[in-house]
Amino acid sequence: MSENLLDIRDLKVSYGRAQVVHGISLTMKAGSIVTVIGANGAGKTTLLNAIMGVVPSQGEIYFDGAPVPLTLEGRVAAGVCLVPERRELFGSMTVEDNVELGGFLRTGAERAETRAQVYGRFPRLAERRKQLAGTLSGGERQMLALARALMSRPRLLLLDEPSLGLAPLIVADILRIVSELRQTGVSILLVEQNARAALEIADEGYLVELGEVRRSGRAADLAVDPALMESYLGNSGGH
Repeated sequence: MSENLLDIRDLKVSYGRAQVVHGISLTMKAGSIVTVIGANGAGKTTLLNAIMGVVPSQGEIYFDGAPVPLTLEGRVAAGVCLVPERRELFGSMTVEDNVELGGFLRTGAERAETRAQVYGRFPRLAERRKQLAGTLSGGERQMLALARALMSRPRLLLLDEPSLGLAPLIVADILRIVSELRQTGVSILLVEQNARAALEIADEGYLVELGEVRRSGRAADLAVDPALMESYLGNSGGH
């Protein structure tokens, strides 16, 4: 088994002639939370999509010491799962049906056990099993997106802006849940514009600007770095 669960080397992504990710390298250990922070348009979402196999890329991506499978389906089977920025729920389907869709690779007792664990972690969703997903609040929709992802029993969870559009108290609740997931053995690569909140729960951090890594290191160090505080975090923790 490799020391690093995820090892990205010189990753490049282009849309047509426009290159939006310029040789990013990133590593993360199993059981850790790593956050990628940066302003809109920095290339954060593209980075996650490339890791997931949603968009083509150049460079090397290793998962647990081996080249990541070529297809999106292969990456899901290997234990990689993406919760996209807009959650991509099926609003006309029930909470229960959305959750079940996440467990398509699981069968029998394993599926039932995972389902029980998911509803135990998200009791609010258990109460709303028969409710249409489109009628949930923003925080509940984010919980449902996480629950659906956890049904695949991922080893690496890619989270794209989980706090997007949520009230501050709900953001704190969601990030608390994200932090607790590490205790279940899930490693998390967190893309987040709320830099201060992300750095509080992460082990390591990467600041990405214009498709390149500008700073990286221990999250606790980045959170108190004077230059980063002044130029990026600001007094309010924004970008």
